[in-house]
Amino acid sequence: MTESIDQQLREDRALRNSARALVKADIAHIRSDLTSKGFGSRIVDRVTEGATDVFEEAVEVADNHKGVLGVLLAAILIWFARTPLASIFSDEDDDTEDDRDTLRND
Repeated sequence: MTESIDQQLREDRALRNSARALVKADIAHIRSDLTSKGFGSRIVDRVTEGATDVFEEAVEVADNHKGVLGVLLAAILIWFARTPLASIFSDEDDDTEDDRDTLRND
């Protein structure tokens, strides 16, 4: 019975030692990877990659919906040009008639 326990103990130690070797190898790999490329540059790369993905998705959506995009751009242009457009289409005679009505009511 002690032989089976001793055998089990040897097997468990071998498993533990091989697992420890794997963990140490992983740690060494991570350390060498971090020394070759810093933490800050990794963050910049990841953010850049994410921004590129978002841009590519936006281009794809814009290609698939060109009509909607055109209407949206036209609406934005009209919104920014609303004051000059309103002055073009407004009747200047309305102001003088309002002044006359005000004078009559006084």
